Amino acid sequence: MIRTEHPIPDTLDLAAIRARHTLLLLDLLWNGDLARVDISRELGLSRSAISSIVTELISVGLVQEVGTRGSGVGRRATLLNLNTRAAALLAIDLGASHARVDVLNLHCQSLASLSVLHDIVSGPQATYDLLSDLSAQVMQAADISADQIALVGIGVPGPVDHDTGRVVLPPNMPGWDGEDIRGALQRRLNLEVLVDNDANLGALAEARFGPHRGTQDLVYVKAATGIGAGILLGGRLHRGVRGGAGEIGHISINEQGPVGRSGNPGSLESYAAAQVLVTLARSLRAAGSPTTLPTPITLDDLLNHANTDPLARAVWEEAGHHLGVAISTTMNLFNPEAVIIGGRLAQAGEVLLAAIRASAHARTMRINVDRTRIETGTLGAHAGVLGAGAMMLDSLFTPRGLPHLYAISRLAQGKSGAGSGPASRAQAAGPSPPRPPEPHPALALAAQTSPNRTNRTVSHGGTP
Repeated sequence: MIRTEHPIPDTLDLAAIRARHTLLLLDLLWNGDLARVDISRELGLSRSAISSIVTELISVGLVQEVGTRGSGVGRRATLLNLNTRAAALLAIDLGASHARVDVLNLHCQSLASLSVLHDIVSGPQATYDLLSDLSAQVMQAADISADQIALVGIGVPGPVDHDTGRVVLPPNMPGWDGEDIRGALQRRLNLEVLVDNDANLGALAEARFGPHRGTQDLVYVKAATGIGAGILLGGRLHRGVRGGAGEIGHISINEQGPVGRSGNPGSLESYAAAQVLVTLARSLRAAGSPTTLPTPITLDDLLNHANTDPLARAVWEEAGHHLGVAISTTMNLFNPEAVIIGGRLAQAGEVLLAAIRASAHARTMRINVDRTRIETGTLGAHAGVLGAGAMMLDSLFTPRGLPHLYAISRLAQGKSGAGSGPASRAQAAGPSPPRPPEPHPALALAAQTSPNRTNRTVSHGGTP
């Protein structure tokens, strides 16, 4: 919103308005093909205004004409389509024990993917070497060059200073404190990099791509080697003043309890993190609890037999009880519409979910529980890369990001040559390299001078 208490030149008003209209138009096309008349009606703009923006988007290759709609007498409407191959995104999901890299299109559909086992304790340099290698392999597999990548997004299993991209005293990442992940990967890949906590990205993924698409108030709890939460309030990710909001695993649920990896006595992670549950299962067996699980008991055993083995069921019921205690705190604080349980532990399924619900409901005020759903996530192992994709879209589809997206799209259009599609025909033929990007002056001006540029985002499927 333009702040009326501060005089702003008329040129900025026009620039910001056109940029906003462009973003709203792209938002509509991200969700499906539409004709110009549909867009005009949805946005309340004149056909001439829509045509001006569409012509610009076609010229840089972000939008293409894909056929007509209508039959019988009268003029048939030409359908417009967001060219999801106009730019590519490099999504990285870095966990405590794995690394995954995907090349995504602008719909966050994977064009190529590689996932390997990797111990985060091996340290930053070994991890950067691995991620650089995996990135090169997936780009080659997707037939995508580095200059077609608009952004790199990475989720990590620790608290991230959102302004600097550095991790801060990560309990589950020994040897990483103060590590400048953003800067290190930018130097390795020679691409712009965004970094966030993996639970935050899980929240973005569920709100954009999951069954809770469009939910404005949502808590995503990632339960795995560590336990963290991503919190959406009013449709926006709540990071806090520095980026550490959502560290639910380090809430003390018992002041006299065991000390967890964070050093807090009785923290949730000291009761319900993955390795703690394996230790609990082995101690229960040693105490004589009946079980058919093999020796030694592993996390896979507990997950695979969660609903069939009595010892495994007891472990998951206890874990769910402790998770529910902590989740009730978030429900009483934030009154979310949905609480989504993700991460590897969510694979335990209904036995874990039932225990979480029972524990949380018993400790939550009625006003904060009546309209709140507690469910397991549906995105599974894809939540990390989809969340990274959502983060990158929210950065690109802003007045500040659009000129960069234009540049990548124009370059990709030039690489495609004189193709058969309208977007290809819009590019001048010939062997010369593509011209430098020339976005509408309004977009460039909005990117440079908009006072709220870093906070502006456009909803794609419900996530602002």
